[in-house]
Amino acid sequence: MATIKDVVNMTGISRSTVSRVINNDPHVSEEKKSRVLKAMELLKYTPNSAAQSLRNQKTNTIAVLIPELTNPFFAYLLDKIDVAAIENNLQLLVCQTRYDKRKELQFLELLKTKQVDGIILTSLENDWKSISAYTSFGPIVLCNEYSEEAQIPMIHADQLYGSYLGTKHLIEQGYQNIALCCGNDERPSKLGKDRLTGYQKALEEFGLPLCGDWIFQDISNINGKTPFEGGRQLLRKIVSMKNRPDAIFTGSDQVGAGIIFETKILGVHTPCDIAVMGFDDQEIAATFDLTTIRQPISEMGELTLKRLLDLIDQKEIVQSFDKLPLELVIRNSTKVCPKAKA
Repeated sequence: MATIKDVVNMTGISRSTVSRVINNDPHVSEEKKSRVLKAMELLKYTPNSAAQSLRNQKTNTIAVLIPELTNPFFAYLLDKIDVAAIENNLQLLVCQTRYDKRKELQFLELLKTKQVDGIILTSLENDWKSISAYTSFGPIVLCNEYSEEAQIPMIHADQLYGSYLGTKHLIEQGYQNIALCCGNDERPSKLGKDRLTGYQKALEEFGLPLCGDWIFQDISNINGKTPFEGGRQLLRKIVSMKNRPDAIFTGSDQVGAGIIFETKILGVHTPCDIAVMGFDDQEIAATFDLTTIRQPISEMGELTLKRLLDLIDQKEIVQSFDKLPLELVIRNSTKVCPKAKA
């Protein structure tokens, strides 16, 4: 018995477009419609009416996969997506993956079983090959995270430039021994890799050496600790090093705030002993007088929902990148290095 896959193989037309022809979508060109209908006739393919009916039903519910609800960045992002969803009479189903590959795939099954109309991924735990199969069951959009292999819309900030901008600021303040917190380079997302690249680019531009001992990965989740506690633990590690950095560019404001909190306990002075920079510009950054990189969370949330709604309205799924700008926010944690004044 012929299947929709056979129609796709015979015509060379994408599965989503073939589905739109079957469902009488008026936005398909006459040429493609003719090719699909001819192939269906030759193959004697008859769509399953019950399956069609199920596909055409809408739940008016969107699933948003969040790695950790306790992280303020994701909480703020979720809030902005929710505001946009309410304006479009949609409900959100919030799913916490805890950075777990298995849980991520389990939540993607919601699309397969038609319990949601679409899915927003704010993190990426599995490789694209494992996720791509689910796009045949409905629209998926990546928000915040991104992958060159993903053939779907991606909305994110320019992480490479943000990391470059932050590192450049520290160098121009007089710091030359700069550490970096970045994500696990084994994860499929490019976010952590691009931050490392931006950091390296700034060092190279100013002729500064790269010290492998000063690159810390996954510190925000070390031993199950919160990012704040991870920052505290990181400072204790830095203080114990013989060759210590004089500045650190962290991957989040939570980590940066944890470092500054611990400096007061250990008697380390910021920025005299170590300058600290965060990432995101959460409320905690202002509380701890933390220099940071501001992410456009509102724009990211609104644009993500718009792209998802376009797909739900059966516009063709294609790879697209919406790269949003970042902004340097300067506070006292990165004042001009006293050593540079001497």
